[in-house]
Amino acid sequence: LTHMESVSIHRPRDLSAAMQARLREAQIEAGKLWTDIVKLHAEARAGKTKWPTRDTLQKATKGKYALHSQTIQMLCHQLLANVEATAERRRSEPKSRSWLKYPYREKTFFPLYWPAQAVSYDAKAKRLILPMGRGHKSLTFKLDLEFAPGGVKLIWNEGYELHLVRSDIEQAKEPPGNHRACIDLGEIHLAAVVDDDGHALIVTGRGLRSDKRLQAKQLGEIAALRSRCTKRSRRWKHLQHARQKRSLLTQRRLRDKRHKATRKVINFCIEQKIGSLFIGDPRGVRSKKCGRHHNQRISLWEVGKDIDYLGHKAKKAKIACFTGDERGTSSRCPQCGHRHKPKGRVWQCKKCGFQGHRDLVGAANIHPIAFGAKVAFPAQATYLRPAPQRAARGIKNRAPAQVAERSSSPDTGLWKAIPPLSPQLLMTSPPPGATSSLGRTAGSPARRKTLFPAA
Repeated sequence: LTHMESVSIHRPRDLSAAMQARLREAQIEAGKLWTDIVKLHAEARAGKTKWPTRDTLQKATKGKYALHSQTIQMLCHQLLANVEATAERRRSEPKSRSWLKYPYREKTFFPLYWPAQAVSYDAKAKRLILPMGRGHKSLTFKLDLEFAPGGVKLIWNEGYELHLVRSDIEQAKEPPGNHRACIDLGEIHLAAVVDDDGHALIVTGRGLRSDKRLQAKQLGEIAALRSRCTKRSRRWKHLQHARQKRSLLTQRRLRDKRHKATRKVINFCIEQKIGSLFIGDPRGVRSKKCGRHHNQRISLWEVGKDIDYLGHKAKKAKIACFTGDERGTSSRCPQCGHRHKPKGRVWQCKKCGFQGHRDLVGAANIHPIAFGAKVAFPAQATYLRPAPQRAARGIKNRAPAQVAERSSSPDTGLWKAIPPLSPQLLMTSPPPGATSSLGRTAGSPARRKTLFPAA
């Protein structure tokens, strides 16, 4: 086994007011540095002179900011990387020149970076030490880590977070096999996988979509309440705390479900001995206007994160992973090639009578684009959830009067009494283990269903 890099996210707890003030001042100083180097690069572009290089930026910023020297260097490298990525995309996509701009915005706050050689971790005292430059006290965090951290990034995400680079992630030496598979990403079903041997997998994304929708509704309710409050008042601060609590909770849930969903996809690829994996990039549909409700769902669809998670896990399994355009694959019949805009989850061809799962049709049609070979449409597919369903907490072995009603209203810090549910209402929900109308047992993590039997 070889090793690869990954990122571990930690949220420091019990930060004192003085420590938070220091972190805020440091990010303000980083914002000043970023604004200055962005202006320097913009002046060179406007004057049509030679663009500043790494040495030029480092000489212009040396000793002028209350930051560690290597932190300043990494911010300069970050700007040059953004400029290079923008220039490459403008060359490859001429249409993007009209809207894709080089870095130009001024920043009040900016994340802090430390490379591996500037980071010190005391395993005995469980302290992470981040230097702030000559004449300035270092930042110290109490963290219990099982690895020696590499580079560190400090950001604000409804609270301060430390992103630690770890290089002890084991990577397989050889790919699982020589088979090939294609993935069709979606907003309802997170991933539909079809390989060249007739196997298929569907991982649902309804749980992620439900969490995002709930967060949007609750943040909207909080925003409506805050609009009637005086800024910085006690009530306003209560609502601000409720907003942060709700956002962090949803982020943790989404991250957990996305990791579990993409892990199931890669495990399926390992079981089927997949050596090459193609992920269709569906981000072209985000530009279509389909009404405010659908537009909100599409805007909350984090397809870039799905691609990143799948790519990282595929790399760990030594599976060759690449992405590309999938335009037109979901509207073409995999048997006769007839084009038809589907409705619902079942794809029905009006010409040859073919029927199949809509997302699997897209995954099967990606194979000729990715590998130049047509595959047979799978007769069966395994349907998985990111995590198995569980019974509601506290309902088992409790009297009806002790069961609290579940509400979607956000916790705004003010307690309110909720009347208990009636015994008749409690009897309407099926007990754990009962078979639902869909034919599967409550709490079952997976099921394999026959899509459409052969005629």
